[in-house]
Formats: sequence, structure tokens, C-alpha cells
Amino acid sequence: MKQNKLKRVQRQRRKIGIRKRIFGTSEKPRLTVYRSLQQIYVQIIDDMQGKTLLSWSSVEAKLPIGGNIDSATEVGKQLAEKAVAAGITKVQFDRNGFRYHGRIKALADGARENGLQF
Repeated sequence: MKQNKLKRVQRQRRKIGIRKRIFGTSEKPRLTVYRSLQQIYVQIIDDMQGKTLLSWSSVEAKLPIGGNIDSATEVGKQLAEKAVAAGITKVQFDRNGFRYHGRIKALADGARENGLQF
């Protein structure tokens, strides 16, 4: 129990440090990622207006298993397709305090494959 609380606190601290440096504008919005044990969620946010421009998740993608690397890659690809169709090509990647490996890295690679630049 104590270990889980410590992990949450450490992730929140990392998240605050990341958000001090990353700010989404209308020209280059922020792509933020949240991962749970079962699913992965992504949003493209314009912080200047305080609006979510696009969102996508493994739930919306109707993937059979949402908590693995293959699903994260597919979510990244589908999000990139939606973003390019909406006219968004450049984003700032906000890993939301999670380490850049595994599902987070797979999602980023999938998004880059289909046209997002960050």
C-alpha cells in the first residue's frame, strides 16, 4: 500500500516538472497520454484556449486488449490519422509523468509513423 502511494506521488512530481516546460498553443498543441492497467488514452490540447482538440483511446478504437504495446501503437496511428485530417501536424509530447518506454514509446512511434511531428 505504501509503495503504491509513493509511486503516485513521484509520478505527480514528474508531471508537474514536465508541465512547467510544455505548453500547447494553437500552432503546436500538446499531445498528452494517460495509461491505466487496461487502457491507454490520448488527447491533443490547446492550452491557450483551454480546449481539447482531439481525443482517442483504446476503448474508442475497440481493441480487444487495450493494455499492451500493440494496442498503444494502433491508438497512436489512429490518433495521428485523425489529427492530420483535422490539420494538426506538429505537437508537443507530454508523457504525463510516465517513463518514456513500453506503451508510451509505442504510442509515440505509432503517431510519428502516420504523420505527427514532435
